[in-house]
Amino acid sequence: MTEYSSQSPIVGRLAPTPSGYLHLGNAVNFVLTWLLVRQVGGVLHLRIDDLDRARLRRPYLENIFRVIDWLSIDYDRGPSGPDDFLRHHSQLLHLPAYNRVLRRLAQQPGLVYATQRSRTSPAEPVPLGTPGAAWRVRVPPTVRVADSAAPGASHVLLTELMPDFVVRKKDGVAAYQVASVVDDLRLGTTLVVRGLDLQPSTAAQLWLAAQVSETQAFTAARIQFCHHRLLTDATGHKLSKSTQASGDAGVLALGNSTAVYQAVAQILGLPAEAGESLATLREVVSKKDPLLA
Repeated sequence: MTEYSSQSPIVGRLAPTPSGYLHLGNAVNFVLTWLLVRQVGGVLHLRIDDLDRARLRRPYLENIFRVIDWLSIDYDRGPSGPDDFLRHHSQLLHLPAYNRVLRRLAQQPGLVYATQRSRTSPAEPVPLGTPGAAWRVRVPPTVRVADSAAPGASHVLLTELMPDFVVRKKDGVAAYQVASVVDDLRLGTTLVVRGLDLQPSTAAQLWLAAQVSETQAFTAARIQFCHHRLLTDATGHKLSKSTQASGDAGVLALGNSTAVYQAVAQILGLPAEAGESLATLREVVSKKDPLLA
């Protein structure tokens, strides 16, 4: 895992999942992350999270690269295309690293338990080695999360928003929270830009990483977290892959990317004309004080 240094450049990442066509909210997050990283001369990774193999589809994977090209943004490190990703960058290549952390978590007294329950049935702990059982962690009531996008810190009610979340799925593969922490440490990530709806996920990861020495470098002191407000559709519902019609091309159906830049300008509190193009958006941002502390 990469050691953090206060003299290191900002390291951000785009972290899509190939489980559906990317929507407007994904594209806004991409551009916002790109702007923040480029403004401070940082390094941007493309990290694709593909552990959910049941929902992975080749068209969804291809869509990620198409959207990046469509937005006219770039990244410094990561796969050049779908085939390069599958051969050299898939999360399946890092299963041993995830499993090491899972074993260490299981060694902590009273932290991890196994259950074969569904989300709606009562928990009935079984031995950790039980086939088909998921591993869950006993979470604390609240976790403090500092946010670069807002002054002060939030106290996330973890027991209400993410009670005893899964760290190893029933198929024996590490769950998202574990893999994301391990991957961010491996990439040397120092900036995580997420929608506000993922603040509980940030809290879960910060707490989880603190439980074992292998991941304790994942802290708010070393990583800046920026949770931006969410985009909604005409009915006021959050945009997501699940709200799009089957066969939809996602954000690419807009035809041009101006709507994305306009949404980013709105999130940053910039004049409407700042979102006329990516070049204009970047120029306006470059004249402001650095958006990152």
